[in-house]
Amino acid sequence: MKKFSKKFSLAVLFLVMLINVATRYKSKKVIFFGDSITQAGVQGNGYINMLKTSLDANQFELIGAGVGGNKVYDLYLRLEDDVLNKKPDLVFIYVGINDVWHKLGAKTGTDYDKYLKFYQALINKIQANGAKVVLCTPTVIGEKKDGTNEVDADLNKYATGVRELAIKNKLPLCDLRQAFVTYLETNNTEDKEKGVLTTDRVHLNDSGNKLVADTMLPFIN
Repeated sequence: MKKFSKKFSLAVLFLVMLINVATRYKSKKVIFFGDSITQAGVQGNGYINMLKTSLDANQFELIGAGVGGNKVYDLYLRLEDDVLNKKPDLVFIYVGINDVWHKLGAKTGTDYDKYLKFYQALINKIQANGAKVVLCTPTVIGEKKDGTNEVDADLNKYATGVRELAIKNKLPLCDLRQAFVTYLETNNTEDKEKGVLTTDRVHLNDSGNKLVADTMLPFIN
């Protein structure tokens, strides 16, 4: 009986040790939720792939959940399948470019008040699912300096709205718009509308992807 008890105790101890090791080394799942910029983030030198090279693959699992053309309400509609069901530990919400950009031409952008309401709904559902959230401001639609791009005023307004949501919800803010504006003030010496951080005024080149990755990295670590 004593031998059985001793063996049983050792088995329990070994099982506890295994559970502790497994828990300790369980990788954190990070989802990047957004539009075509995020969709491209897992291709080539995309910002998500760049982040993977800076992080221990045993500690972090990075997942891109970007779909081209998406606006904030598109994210809301696919939130369950593309984010919540995957049980992430951390979610970056990076959306807003199409909400502003599509006001031009097609006139299918998102009104400011609706943008904030859908954004808040995303926050609520992700937090209720047990994940932490990082809010990201939209970047650029044109790279000219001093607010001279066609929709800079709108982008600044929407970015300010995201900053206010971060304060209201006491959440970390990854201020990509400010990072881009600051970078372009210094590095866009010829005041180009594209080619410094983007390929087409919106989608990122290698330098743009690196800037996004560098700005996001501290929020993961």
